[in-house]
Amino acid sequence: MLSASVALPTYNEKGNIADLIAAIRAALPDPEIIVVDDNSPDGTWQIVQALSEAEPRIRLVRRTTERGLTSAIQRGIDEARGDVVFWMDCDFSMPPATMPLLLAELERGADVAIGSRYAPGGQDARGDWMPIAFSAVINFWAQLLLGRGVRDYTTGFVAARKSVLERVRLSGDYGEYCIDFLARAKRLGFQIVEVGYVCKPRATGESKTAPSFWGFIRRGWKYVVTILRLTVQRA
Repeated sequence: MLSASVALPTYNEKGNIADLIAAIRAALPDPEIIVVDDNSPDGTWQIVQALSEAEPRIRLVRRTTERGLTSAIQRGIDEARGDVVFWMDCDFSMPPATMPLLLAELERGADVAIGSRYAPGGQDARGDWMPIAFSAVINFWAQLLLGRGVRDYTTGFVAARKSVLERVRLSGDYGEYCIDFLARAKRLGFQIVEVGYVCKPRATGESKTAPSFWGFIRRGWKYVVTILRLTVQRA
């Protein structure tokens, strides 16, 4: 059986983190959980620190001089000791109950398994039309230009063998890193399998996603640039 590590990037998730860790530990067999927290002012890191003192399989990396989603996930990957590494959002939009299905795909031989809103059984049920429409449009263009071997290029709900992650490091600022990672992994010949899941609204706290139409436009150009760059590199 493959051993599992879970990298959790956090910023102001005090209302979710303890329950999320408990749910992950219930879903996976003895996972190593690495919380990479960007010095959350709401006290998220203090909650994790207390949990880590009682359970050595829970580890806290508190960053005080560095910020950002992609670098936080990569730090968790670098710290991980398991055969496979999971990462996901920490707001309960991605169900820990799906994690055993992702692990099972890796144990059957896949190199990368992703939770997908667009695979059979998947749905984007966040309830807000802007992020739903944004994701659908970006993924349409990503599939058109980068190939239809992946339906959900912007998932952020990933399990990958450590051997893959040693060859394909994350690059980017926010969610566009996932497009880059999946496209490069696919080009290197790694097998990517999608498992449908229902993406739900966050349980508590404020969304880190752009809150307005123009916010989506400002953030979205990085996704577009990433897709075009990868398209040119393939040509």
